[in-house]
Amino acid sequence: MIRIFLTGLALISASTLFAQTNDSINNLESIYLKQRSLFGSRFEKLNRTGSSYKVTAEELERFNYTDVNRVLLKVPGVNITEEDGFGLRPNISLRGTQAERSSKITLMEDGVLIAPAPYSAPAAYYFPNVARMQSVEVLKGSSQIQYGPFTTGGAINFVSSAVPSDLQGYGRINFGNYNTRQTELRVGDSGEHFGFVAEYLNFNSDGFKSLDGGGNTGFDRNDYTTKVRYNSSADAKVFQSVTLKLQYSEGLDNETYLGLTDADFETDPYRRYLSSAADQIDQEHDQIQLTHFIKPASNISITTTGYSNNFKRNWYKLDYVDTGDGKVKINNILDRPDEFADEFAAVSSQEDTDDDVFGVKNNNRVYYSRGVQTVARINWGETARQELEVGARYHEDQEDRFQWVDLYGIDNGALNRTTAGTPGTDANRVSDAQAIALHALYTFNFNKLTLTPGLRYEDIKLSRNNFGSDDVNRTGSDLSSRENNISVFIPGIGAHYRWNNRLAFFGGVHKGFSPPGSSPDVEEESSINYELGSRYLIGKLRGETTLFFNDYSNLLGSDLAAAGGGGTTDLFNAGEVNVAGLELSLSYDLLESNLRFGLPITVNYTYTDTEFRNAFDSDVYGEVQVGDEIPYIANHQWNIIAGLTNARFDINANARFVGEMRTIAGSGDIATANRVDSNFVVDLSARYHLSPRVSLTTNVINLLDNDYAVSRQPAGLRPGHPFGINAGIIGRF
Repeated sequence: MIRIFLTGLALISASTLFAQTNDSINNLESIYLKQRSLFGSRFEKLNRTGSSYKVTAEELERFNYTDVNRVLLKVPGVNITEEDGFGLRPNISLRGTQAERSSKITLMEDGVLIAPAPYSAPAAYYFPNVARMQSVEVLKGSSQIQYGPFTTGGAINFVSSAVPSDLQGYGRINFGNYNTRQTELRVGDSGEHFGFVAEYLNFNSDGFKSLDGGGNTGFDRNDYTTKVRYNSSADAKVFQSVTLKLQYSEGLDNETYLGLTDADFETDPYRRYLSSAADQIDQEHDQIQLTHFIKPASNISITTTGYSNNFKRNWYKLDYVDTGDGKVKINNILDRPDEFADEFAAVSSQEDTDDDVFGVKNNNRVYYSRGVQTVARINWGETARQELEVGARYHEDQEDRFQWVDLYGIDNGALNRTTAGTPGTDANRVSDAQAIALHALYTFNFNKLTLTPGLRYEDIKLSRNNFGSDDVNRTGSDLSSRENNISVFIPGIGAHYRWNNRLAFFGGVHKGFSPPGSSPDVEEESSINYELGSRYLIGKLRGETTLFFNDYSNLLGSDLAAAGGGGTTDLFNAGEVNVAGLELSLSYDLLESNLRFGLPITVNYTYTDTEFRNAFDSDVYGEVQVGDEIPYIANHQWNIIAGLTNARFDINANARFVGEMRTIAGSGDIATANRVDSNFVVDLSARYHLSPRVSLTTNVINLLDNDYAVSRQPAGLRPGHPFGINAGIIGRF
């Protein structure tokens, strides 16, 4: 099949050739040509020696989700801690990794690291909008060593809209309650040598929370993306292409770290205290990618990408309260409102206060991430098919913190600034990283057996220069510096055996790794990860079952404010931890033989068990004892997706359950004050196709209008999205 494809390559126009890359799993032809996704084809996916999952364009369109949490909660092995109800800053965990700000997984867009500063400050305060993606790929297991630096839990790649094969246009407008609106426009075309796509996305809402005294609790975000491609003729002796991608986004979110006490949540889960009225995050992001692709021979391909990402943000938010007895952090106030009665009264009562009671911090930070990476693939063999992939990446990134605190008071029912702070007097430091990453993955396929041994090497230099709060001009008069250097080999091996056309087994073992930060006394995160699974077809039932076990010799915790910590973001050694679990995915079409209708049903289930193997104290995990569970990892979660499909319409329901979670480490029954209760949410969507070019859509979020909490961090209980309904129209040409 591959030789037939390569022989016929000259008969395919360049535009058609690139159009085949739109679906990276389902097109066998794209095995060696796919540049931007982790999986090349259905063949490669089914023969993967590790667990993988792709959310296709059709699945994304089915529910029209703009919340990436709702997209990923259907993927086995994914744990998520929601925060704002819209998925603006998701907290994603893969196989028990730390969820806060998705800082322990490898995040990519079009195969390029996308966190603001992936090595020096990986907390993902920037996250690509899933509404402009054509697919989402999730990779776990031994093969993920290709996509470091984080190899413990897994990698997620967001695949943005591809250059189309011919002139195409797309427009979508949605309107919903809470004055929620979404507009997406896209146009693209391809000729023999030139292709482009341009896209605009706006997503905004007034928000579903009710601020004491009134005010907007929503957001307004804009995304602009352009890709331009130039390629040689499809029948050229050496096929080449160059693609330039430019992306810019901006947004203003009226979001806060301040939640509610249990009593206030019980009364009104959507209330927001007046003391958070000034809270908002202003952000800008730009991205440049330049990719060169060359096929010097029929069995060799080389893809090289230079990239630059810049991100700046200022999250202006309530940090502490001082009513005369000293500064008290907001998470302590809401955790123990009786102990801090005066501070809680100032936060929640709406009554007038003295000046300078509320400390509102300007969490002002600027990031960059840039580098160049190249991947070469060569395949050979007939009876024993073999492929060697080698890759290299030079990367550098930086986080620049220049923060200060303004002071506020409440006067006549309004929150007013009473003292302006001096920029740089709160945090005034720069963290840098330089990294060289190399990897090699060898694939050997003989008859029914596939083996994939691989090796990754990371050489990382992490440094931090702290200028101090008294040197806002950064003269270096009070400079303190530190540096940490790490060199590590990350091996792994996977195997896949196809018993017959209906049953296959796979398994693997690999080293898990996360960079340790700039402090020399903090060790790298290290684990040995195992998985064993099977893929099967029983009648019309398709399924995949995977057992996994991650044996940490050292888990790294992070002092993130988003996790209820002090906000230094310093990493700390949490020692030995075991994480084990089961992932199950089943799909069945009750009407598979019906030519007019389909009734597909998919069931996904994840069981995760975590256990600390040593005792220690921390602000993030609490007082940890041997045998305690990791916070914010639900033992059980499942979802069922069912749809009725027809050429004219489709109706889809997504029911999901997330079990109760601990908010601090512990074992046994969970005390109410340290628990986030389980929740059950049903979403519904429908599409009616007026013509092949025009469709009407509607989707309902939280159909049953359940009130539920999603987290107690950063400070207090936070609600999930209440009942929401959106309707819109899609047009294509």
